[in-house]
Amino acid sequence: MKTKFINFLKLVFPSSFTELAVFLFFITCYGVLGSYIAIHYRIIFDNRIPWDAYFSFDNKSILMTGGSFERHPLSYYFFNWVREFALFISGGKMDAGFRLTLAWLSNIIISLNILQVFKYLKNIINLPLPLSLLLVLFFGMFSTNIILSFTPENFTYTLFLLSLYNHYAAIQLKKEEKTSALALSLAGITIGGLTITNFVKVFIPLLFEKNLFKNWKKIGSAAVRVIIAVICYVLLYLNRIDFKYQAIFSKTNQQYEKFSNVESMPTWDMILSFFFGGNILFPSFIISDKHNMKGFNFKALYMDLYTSIFPYIFVGTILILISWSYIKNFKNKWVQIVMLSFFIDIIIHCVMRFGLHTSYIYGGHFVFVYPLLIGWLLYAYGSSPKILSFLTVTISVLFIYLLANNWFRMSEFFWFLENYYK
Repeated sequence: MKTKFINFLKLVFPSSFTELAVFLFFITCYGVLGSYIAIHYRIIFDNRIPWDAYFSFDNKSILMTGGSFERHPLSYYFFNWVREFALFISGGKMDAGFRLTLAWLSNIIISLNILQVFKYLKNIINLPLPLSLLLVLFFGMFSTNIILSFTPENFTYTLFLLSLYNHYAAIQLKKEEKTSALALSLAGITIGGLTITNFVKVFIPLLFEKNLFKNWKKIGSAAVRVIIAVICYVLLYLNRIDFKYQAIFSKTNQQYEKFSNVESMPTWDMILSFFFGGNILFPSFIISDKHNMKGFNFKALYMDLYTSIFPYIFVGTILILISWSYIKNFKNKWVQIVMLSFFIDIIIHCVMRFGLHTSYIYGGHFVFVYPLLIGWLLYAYGSSPKILSFLTVTISVLFIYLLANNWFRMSEFFWFLENYYK
């Protein structure tokens, strides 16, 4: 047990000088951003604003209740700990100290998420250090990472847990070892407990265990592990709602109807601007008048569709790169795991249209797949200097454009804070 615990710590936290440098760089950058927002503005947490202050995140609602049980079955318990810890640090007050604690918890988690991607690029794909650093710098500037680095939300912790589990599962496959029932159950409870649609992703790596479909004993072993994980999850879920399982179906239907019937924008544009684009490259913003249904009016910020050709070119290039990677590495089991996980989100949001008009907030479920797939593409052309150089230059240009765009949009975000959330 001691060895497993030490290995777990090495998996989650920096275990080399380079990893420590990457972690410290991002925790410093995100820390400065989050600290400034927490100290000078009240947008991270305001008792009067339960939801939607910026980009449809539900900060207060999530912190106080864990979110709706049909979408976030077990997050109630997790956010009780987060809230109580923040109150302990702030002396029981929901003031700047409370907001600062919440921001730093998010900052640490997102920095650890960046670290997981770096470890995967370095240890699983075995990319050269300069390329790994380029990809994590690129990934670190994604709009999802920037916003979640100071946002106390389910997505913040889900993003880290998914990237951590993908890294862990990749290591197990590389060592040709199976994922234990304990690890599978813990992953299901934590990942699926924060957001139910991610529960099925936990079982995808099992499909690629060595000789699984050539040996009945291995199939049986995998089935038993899955059954144990499902039983643990279902029992905890039912206990959370006092075993009133009928409520799950009625509430789920209500949520689907509420978040899937938006006709004000073209579907193709929402897919490009919000689902594929808004998680990486900020579009322009819209300010809206909102109220908390208790007499308090406030201003809310939403993302708009892209209005220039350049963001569409950017998003199109990203899609070409990840599609190219998938085709080139089609027989690679690690790539298949990443893409199958991504396909689940594409089906939910693009095909079923759930939350498509605000799908940029769901980036915490999948944005880590972009640097991983691009990393596999670079690996596939490691022996082709010309193509590798072309890809490196392309990613560098994309990074420069991403940095300039998101820096500018964050200045607009600060204008919004300065005018409405002092």
